[in-house]
Amino acid sequence: LLGLEVQDLDEGKSQVAHGETVRETANMISFMADVIGIRDDMYIGKGNAYMHQIVNAVKEGFEDGILEQRPTLVNLQCDIDHPTQTMADTLHVIHEMGGVENLRGKKVAMTWAYSPSYGKPLSVPQGVIGLMTRFGMEVVLAHPEGYEVMEDVEEVAKKNAAASGGSFRKTNNMAEAFEGADIVYPKSWAPFKAMEKRTNLYGAGDFDGIKTLEKELLSQNANHKDWECTEEMMKKTRNGKALYLHCLPADITGVSCKEGEVAGSVFDRYRVPLYKEASFKPYIIAAMIFLSKMKDPQAALAALEAGRRARLMK
Repeated sequence: LLGLEVQDLDEGKSQVAHGETVRETANMISFMADVIGIRDDMYIGKGNAYMHQIVNAVKEGFEDGILEQRPTLVNLQCDIDHPTQTMADTLHVIHEMGGVENLRGKKVAMTWAYSPSYGKPLSVPQGVIGLMTRFGMEVVLAHPEGYEVMEDVEEVAKKNAAASGGSFRKTNNMAEAFEGADIVYPKSWAPFKAMEKRTNLYGAGDFDGIKTLEKELLSQNANHKDWECTEEMMKKTRNGKALYLHCLPADITGVSCKEGEVAGSVFDRYRVPLYKEASFKPYIIAAMIFLSKMKDPQAALAALEAGRRARLMK
């Protein structure tokens, strides 16, 4: 969208496996990059910290005169947050609600939902409660006992709600969260404590321990198959017509799995809006890059418009 050339990098394509440090990697990449996007979401206490290491190394390289320019870092998802996803979700809500001014007082049910897989990141529910509480919305976090998210993020949600005039509360009852909700976001995630344990096991190279943990988590999930976004559950929402959100792909009962997060009929009814929700993410990322690279974004946009050059994707 911005005319950038994209390079896809992972550990197998870098010198990390040969002992290259984070500081070295950050500066070597930055010789050839204006923007660095990182997705590192599976290891608690690691992903966001790694991104900060990269930022600090690049800042140091620029200030020392090694780099001609300081690349922008975009958080494409970490262990704490998923900003590009949750901003796309919120933009979708703004469109559906007819404007940002209409978000105040709307009830959002961010709920856990059953999945036949384990180890899904915490970043989406944490990102949602951290962002949507900033708009004066009534945000409810619902999950079975034992599926807690990071306490630090909950504190952020509480502070945001207090500042915006909204509210934030928790419940262990999915039906209670759905009652009168304007927006529902049923999504599976792994317990914070389990993800923390998983990170430590990987760090120790204990792959037998990881297999044992996987079995435990799948068994734990199986105790909560009733946490599903069904037609009956949707009837509890405001006028039975709450806006259904999901980051995709969803575990769809009877379609992608035997039992999952959402009933096939519910998902199919919201399929087109879900695609619209997903379509905002590339524009969110492009906007983040554009805003960070332009000293006067408004003037730059005006100049593009004045040029009257067709900018439609074909």
